[in-house]
Amino acid sequence: MTGLVTVVMIFSIPLVAIVTDHFQKQSKYKHKLIQEELELEKLKHENYLLETEKMRLELEKMKIGS
Repeated sequence: MTGLVTVVMIFSIPLVAIVTDHFQKQSKYKHKLIQEELELEKLKHENYLLETEKMRLELEKMKIGS
């Protein structure tokens, strides 16, 4: 029985290390993905603001031209 416990303990340590490493890598990938999505949303918002300003200027030109 003691031998079985010893064998299980010896093999469980590397398995725990492998699983922990996997979860750490997965968390890093998720973090990177979220950062990229955040940057994309910032660019979308900036583009929206620029388009809105352009439309406002075009409307002003139309009002002045009328």
